[in-house]
Amino acid sequence: MSNKTHLAFIGFGEVGQLFSRQLLSHDHVAIAIWDIKLANPETAPAIVAKATEIGVRIASSAADAAKGTTLVISAVTASAAEDVAREAAGYLVPGQALFDLNSASPTTKTRAAAALTAKALSYVEGAVMAPVAAPGIKVQILTGGPEAAAVSETLNALGMNLRPVSETVGRASATKLCRSIMIKGLEALIIDCDRAAKHWGVKDDVFASLAVTFPSINWPELAEVMAGRVRQHGVRRAAEMRECGAMLDEIPLDGGLARAIADSHERFATTGK
Repeated sequence: MSNKTHLAFIGFGEVGQLFSRQLLSHDHVAIAIWDIKLANPETAPAIVAKATEIGVRIASSAADAAKGTTLVISAVTASAAEDVAREAAGYLVPGQALFDLNSASPTTKTRAAAALTAKALSYVEGAVMAPVAAPGIKVQILTGGPEAAAVSETLNALGMNLRPVSETVGRASATKLCRSIMIKGLEALIIDCDRAAKHWGVKDDVFASLAVTFPSINWPELAEVMAGRVRQHGVRRAAEMRECGAMLDEIPLDGGLARAIADSHERFATTGK
């Protein structure tokens, strides 16, 4: 009998690549991956090159990636999260679990969970609570669902930092998205503030004034860091903020601000404006 821990990643972007690399530092871990970009001849070579360099198995489909695993980790985009879960309901078998790391709304996660639990399959929501680049697998991830404690124990034994917050799906994602309203909103604000202040030649004065009000913040540094994050991840973050908008509409509050933040992130990432 193999003593290996077999995992699969559906989605092999920043999270999939970084987590795979660090999890494979354990000799007993084996990882298979599938990314929709592998189906496109124009985007497949970059994924294949990165997967080969990291040392994961490149699967022929999501179902193939899941074969022989105990845990399938969904790390796609907020807009694709539910579709991935519904597809997983067609190929997972009892004893396997889907761990959904996508930044989707509580309602989206609840629907995703229902697609699996209707077939007696396990679903665990995950909410990544900070950018992953620096902490890697040590980033705090809140988990929810009936199997959250078990999945957290398994992955924490591999060096991850998962904290179960509820046996019900939705709480972890609500915590994440409420935080995102503040963080992504601040990013959108500081980008516009920085660009407008540069245009009028008053950037130093504006940031000096902000430093008086909020002396603990290095405003020029924060503006540079946040602009870099949005430039690199703005399209994905826009999908997350649209999930925030949907969440607010359901309460009901007005999700218009969240959608405006989404548009701002997407515009800056794609046009630099």
